[in-house]
Amino acid sequence: MTGLVLRLAAPLQSWGEHSVFSNRDTLRFPTRSGLIGLLAAAQGVQRGQPLHDFDELRFTVRIDRPGVRMVDFHTIGGGRERGVPTAEGKQRSQETATMVTRRQYLADAVFTVAIEGTAQRISELAEALRRPHWHPYLGRRSCPPDQPLLLRDNVDDPVADLHQQVPLPRRLREGENPSVEFVTEGLADQAEAVTQLADVPESFNRFDRRYRTRTVSIAAHPIPQKLCLTGSEFWESLAKYVKEGK
Repeated sequence: MTGLVLRLAAPLQSWGEHSVFSNRDTLRFPTRSGLIGLLAAAQGVQRGQPLHDFDELRFTVRIDRPGVRMVDFHTIGGGRERGVPTAEGKQRSQETATMVTRRQYLADAVFTVAIEGTAQRISELAEALRRPHWHPYLGRRSCPPDQPLLLRDNVDDPVADLHQQVPLPRRLREGENPSVEFVTEGLADQAEAVTQLADVPESFNRFDRRYRTRTVSIAAHPIPQKLCLTGSEFWESLAKYVKEGK
């Protein structure tokens, strides 16, 4: 097994689990379905195509900066010229022509993600991320990622890199012993929270989306003080980490 390391940062991200058209939620960390969607877009996987090639992958998320949850309020339709279409292709009546939608986002959040898999699969994904078929996005198409997205590939132990090598954009208070939350798949020892998420995609077909559940554990782990950097020191350290992996 080998892996790659991604950095997910952007003005806005959104990782929905129970979203419906009128109310689109976001979890406080990337979902498995959202991460697979990012990789599938880079590889050019069409909606409705099988997703079993992604089943072997294992994801570990480090919550570098949780961001701020915000809600974007929309109205759709209304007026005489534009209504809201129904499933039959007709238009809603004037009394019900306007729909209200609320869409949740994480603003200014940063995550570092370790993806583990076979050497061949990781190599395929890394190549797709370098030359994506469709532009990757962080949960929704309106949320393109900042660069660099791919930090390293063919990493022997990408989870260890999250614990020991990848810099963290954080300013330490005097005497602080830094720790950061990790989201891991399965039941982990000393987990502070364990939950079930319906975010394992079986189909991204627009009219037949299906998901299985998985167990997720969340726990805070200590990290070396030397990883906590801000400003130019952080970016220099991140650039060094990327360069040493090439």
